[in-house]
Formats: sequence, structure tokens, C-alpha cells
Amino acid sequence: MDEDCLFCKIIEGSIPAAKVYEDEQCVAIEDINPQAPTHILLIPKRHIATVLDLAPEDAALVGHLHLNAADIARKRGLTDGFRLVFNCNAGAGQTVYHIHLHLLGGRTFGWPPG
Repeated sequence: MDEDCLFCKIIEGSIPAAKVYEDEQCVAIEDINPQAPTHILLIPKRHIATVLDLAPEDAALVGHLHLNAADIARKRGLTDGFRLVFNCNAGAGQTVYHIHLHLLGGRTFGWPPG
């Protein structure tokens, strides 16, 4: 846990969030600034600042986030399509330095993304 991290505070319960899912490895919350009708953040409970800080032993955790995102997408009826995104560092739009997977759906997305 990082005492100054917004997501660590959400995980420990000191900051409220609209939880969609939680297990021993991660929590999924509704994004407070949604960019699509469905915009959920899947956050590992272990603090990892950026994707560049992932190690080979984190492969199962990253897979776990993706599998849970797919399950949530199915439950939300996003079978026509959805997008999964990790932003890494400020140049890619990362604003909270605790990795999190964005699940976006419920609208058509363009390519390339902004």
C-alpha cells in the first residue's frame, strides 16, 4: 500500500467508491469521470505504479484483471464490443500512479484512439 495513493485508499476503504466487483487480488469500481456508458476500472490490490513496473511474476495478476474485465463485460451485455486499456505515464493519460485496467463499452469506438 502507498499511503498517498488514491486507489490504495479506495482499496482500504478510507475513500468511498462504487464497487462493481472485489476479490482477494483486485477491485473493480465505476469511473467517476466516465468516457463511455460503461467505464469501469479494475485495480489490483497490490500497489504497482505503472505498467513499466510490472515484473514477469505479475503475469497472472494482469491476466486476472483481463479475465474479470471480460466477465463484467458479459454481465453488462457488452457482447457487441468493448475496449480494455492500460495507460502508462502522463504522456498516455495516466493520472493515478497505481496500474488500472479501463473497461469501456456501451458505445462505438473509433480508431485510432485519441
